[in-house]
Amino acid sequence: MGVITKFSGRSKEFEKSWPQVLAILIGALAGLNNGLLFSWASPFLMKIVNDDEHYDITEEEASYFNIIQPLSLMVASPIFAKLSDVIGRKKTLLLIVIPQIASWLLAGFAKSVYVFYAARVCAGIADGCLFSTLPTYIGEIANPSVRGTWGNAIPTSLYFGEFLITVIGSYFGVTPTSFICLPLTILYLAMFVMMPESPYFCIMKGEEEQAKSSLRFLKRLTNVDEIYMRLKADVERQLSESGAWKDLIKIESNRKALLAGLFLRLSQQLAGMSVFLTYTQFIFHKSGSDVSHEIASMVYMGLCSALNILATIFIVPRFGRKVCYMTSSALCSIVLLIMGIFMFINDELEVDVSSFSWIPVVGMVMFQVFACYGIGVIPTLMLSELYSASIKSKAMTILVIAFGVGNFATSSIFYNLNIIFGFYSPFLFFMMCTAVSAVLSHYIIPETRGKSLEEIQQMLKNNNKH
Repeated sequence: MGVITKFSGRSKEFEKSWPQVLAILIGALAGLNNGLLFSWASPFLMKIVNDDEHYDITEEEASYFNIIQPLSLMVASPIFAKLSDVIGRKKTLLLIVIPQIASWLLAGFAKSVYVFYAARVCAGIADGCLFSTLPTYIGEIANPSVRGTWGNAIPTSLYFGEFLITVIGSYFGVTPTSFICLPLTILYLAMFVMMPESPYFCIMKGEEEQAKSSLRFLKRLTNVDEIYMRLKADVERQLSESGAWKDLIKIESNRKALLAGLFLRLSQQLAGMSVFLTYTQFIFHKSGSDVSHEIASMVYMGLCSALNILATIFIVPRFGRKVCYMTSSALCSIVLLIMGIFMFINDELEVDVSSFSWIPVVGMVMFQVFACYGIGVIPTLMLSELYSASIKSKAMTILVIAFGVGNFATSSIFYNLNIIFGFYSPFLFFMMCTAVSAVLSHYIIPETRGKSLEEIQQMLKNNNKH
């Protein structure tokens, strides 16, 4: 009877919140498109290098495909963060289709390395728009329970996009792939244009009727006056606080939130998350595994997508952000250590490890198993939760730039450590970083599970992380 009552309660809650879920899922289509672009180099880097008939591109030139994108992300993110405060979250997110379409068209028709570089620049611009705006939009339209379960739609959609590009790229060339993926961008545009603006933004701009209209859609209520007045009071209180750049450091609650955000973003990258996603086939190829690197990559990325969906629904909402991040980091560091030792024995000691050629594939899979509920999803989820309305766009700018710096740095570190010391060295470097993160996360990350945005602000002000 208790189970039935509990299920009935959840069913009624979903009846009222499904428009929020719908808006998040449609917004996540932009994440899907960015996931396709983000891991585009994984199936095509070696294909382009080895295709002397259509391209004259060296491995060193192609290695910049994964470096250019985070650089353009860093330049674009402040622009989109500012735009989201001027024209709105929704309109800014609609603009993402311009660089997405440009990237697919440039890659589809490219013959020279410089046109490919231009395509990667556009992909980075799309990333700047997505990461500076979509977490804010989701945080502002969703109830705490919805945000806790569905807020991970961004990393989940990114993983699914990365899986799709791995599958498509295994069977099609560069040009057909571009025109297969392009319609998904058009689909996102056609659907997201019907979604409401963030009620937070409407209140910030004094647009009372539009804010109420948005709340009526999102809450499935006819009378939203009480909710509107409560939300208006929260927004006005947050806006009454100074929102200058210096206040990110000067005000204690902002400083705590910024430290937590920077730690989450940089520790995620220093675990090798982006590197493993963009160099998937390269890693399987270099590791000497007997398993086809195309098949291994498809299995790996498919597992990433499935695990993130399961983690989003069952693990993160139940155990909370802090515990998930700590255990995820610790377990990932163990996997990275095992992989680093295997690569060292294989490459440097020249010991016959053919009987253990399955270790790289299993290791990458286990890394993702442990990352899916922590370092892979928590940073993006928490970015939408930590900052007050007065300072949010500035904080998001810094954090997206930090993401770009981390992505650029780890791609460079991975490539250069591999060249200088050997293929084992990047894994040991990421292992040490992740082990340190497991310890520091206990002291730096606040627990935001089940709290409204206003409650999180009060928690940060009261120095209560539990």
